[in-house]
Amino acid sequence: MAEVSTSKYEFQAEVKQILDIVVHSLYKDKDIFVREIVSNASDALEKLRHIKLTEKDVFDDNLDLEIEITTDDKANTITIKDFGLGMTEDELIENLGTIAHSGSKAFLEAVKKGQNIDSNLIGQFGVGFYSTFMVAKKVEVFTHYWKNDAKHLRWVSDGSGSYEISEEEGQRRGCKVVIHLKDEDKEFAQPEKIKGILTRYSSFVQFPIKLNGEQVNKVQAIWMRNKNEIKEEEYTEFYKFQANAFDEPRYTLHFSADAPLAINSLLFVPQENTERFGLGRVEPGVSLYCRKVLIDSKPDGLIPDWLRFLKGVVDSDDLPLNISRESMQDTSLIHKLNKAITNRFLKYLEEKAKKETEKYEEFYKMFGVYLKEGIATDFTNREQLAKLIRYESSHTEAGKLTSLTDYVSRMGQDQKEIYYLFGPSRDVIENSPQMEAFKANKLEVLYLLEPVDEFVMNNIGKFDDKDLVSADSSEAKLDDIKKEKDKDGLKSKEAKDLCKWISDELGDRVKEVSISKRLVDSPVIALNADKIMTPSMRKIMKSIHKEIGESKNEINLEINPNHNLIKNLNTLKDSDKDLAKLVVEQLYDNALVAAGFIEDPRSMVNRVYELLERVSTA
Repeated sequence: MAEVSTSKYEFQAEVKQILDIVVHSLYKDKDIFVREIVSNASDALEKLRHIKLTEKDVFDDNLDLEIEITTDDKANTITIKDFGLGMTEDELIENLGTIAHSGSKAFLEAVKKGQNIDSNLIGQFGVGFYSTFMVAKKVEVFTHYWKNDAKHLRWVSDGSGSYEISEEEGQRRGCKVVIHLKDEDKEFAQPEKIKGILTRYSSFVQFPIKLNGEQVNKVQAIWMRNKNEIKEEEYTEFYKFQANAFDEPRYTLHFSADAPLAINSLLFVPQENTERFGLGRVEPGVSLYCRKVLIDSKPDGLIPDWLRFLKGVVDSDDLPLNISRESMQDTSLIHKLNKAITNRFLKYLEEKAKKETEKYEEFYKMFGVYLKEGIATDFTNREQLAKLIRYESSHTEAGKLTSLTDYVSRMGQDQKEIYYLFGPSRDVIENSPQMEAFKANKLEVLYLLEPVDEFVMNNIGKFDDKDLVSADSSEAKLDDIKKEKDKDGLKSKEAKDLCKWISDELGDRVKEVSISKRLVDSPVIALNADKIMTPSMRKIMKSIHKEIGESKNEINLEINPNHNLIKNLNTLKDSDKDLAKLVVEQLYDNALVAAGFIEDPRSMVNRVYELLERVSTA
């Protein structure tokens, strides 16, 4: 038997340092080594597939393009074999023993200076192979390059400082990595352990992965396929697999883009919003892949927080990854991905809102709260989101919704503002004093039925150059409202004098008392004089910050000089001042209740009893 020639090499100094970093500092999870070697195997197979398109002289040409993994819990080994490109002796030395890539020394210098090892420099080279030494006491690589005249080679190292390369006959094309496990890492010789890792990270590798003879990756990475070739049943099957769901997706968005980054994405909207059942905050459900290999199942910043209800995958070939593949090299790339995905999804929702109005309204009733959250927190997308929100209004039937765009299309030429009003129900809003003038003048008012809606309107501020104004605000411009004047109503001077008297009686509880231009049937109305804080917003803020909620409401009170109660009050203040004071107090509280200002009704109830007592003894 001929003597086998063995050459011994020292690892390059930089490799020794990087090995120490990888093994002891960098990776958070030892499972990663399986993903790294499988990913390298997939790359080698892909390169060979391209070579076979032009080259006919390929060694072991009858081999299938696949990855074979074998575990041996008696020998405590795991073997990962691919029938791909293979390596020459020079490539073994360059790829496994040295770091020829630019930036490696700069990275090591940054480490020496105490900089974070996850800095941008770290992503300028890939050394995933070295992650095997987290679990291995020895690693062997058996390889044969794709050319027929290449050598049969074996590379071996314990990761301590040197490696050996020798010729060893009988190798198949590609690479076979044999990992001899440390005693404390014997669990990786168990097939169940490896299968779990493969299912998590490598389910969508495009080549078959066989574990002890059984194919593991049976679900296709359908996001990389042409969407015109995919059936709805395939989307549903993939959604259930990826989202661990039992329902069918409400919406499916499958798209690809080349700029600013190469993206293939498949996004799903579930049927249900589980947050509304009080089951806690939904965890982000869009995973990040690079060439079908999972990078992060819950990547920070990939999508805005208000889109956390989405499920699916985003795959980009343009991701320069950190050495561990556990974080991005350049966070600006994540921002670019975030922007591209968000813009595309919002455009998709706009299309659905126009073409499938009823279906979109069903989506909005279930997930609209997230869009509202986006308006309150995402300045960049606020204008686009404003087009997607929907409300009932005085021009729609109960339960039917309208958009701000449609509202503007119905506005008269003289109307300069978009009006809205908050209330606990449609019925309460429609019968409130605040609505009288708007009904009389046929001005549309949007009905806000949830406290958060006022925050939404405040954050939008303007839509299509129209100010959004609450109907109960003293800022609402209703000067042009025309009402039929009651000939028996209070004269102008009488009404002004009564306003002053009421103002004196109420003191600092009101900012101003004036003659109303908006009341038709009600005697008084309380208007919010605070340009920032509405009554419902104040209640919310009080629940969060008590000291903010304790500040006083700023209220303007308006009277209807044509109402019998106001006319009687004007007479009563001169004939029975004490009773007139009680009436004013009650009118004031009634106005507060109607406007949603009052929180503690006990003083009002006591006053009602006093008034009833006065009336019953009169």
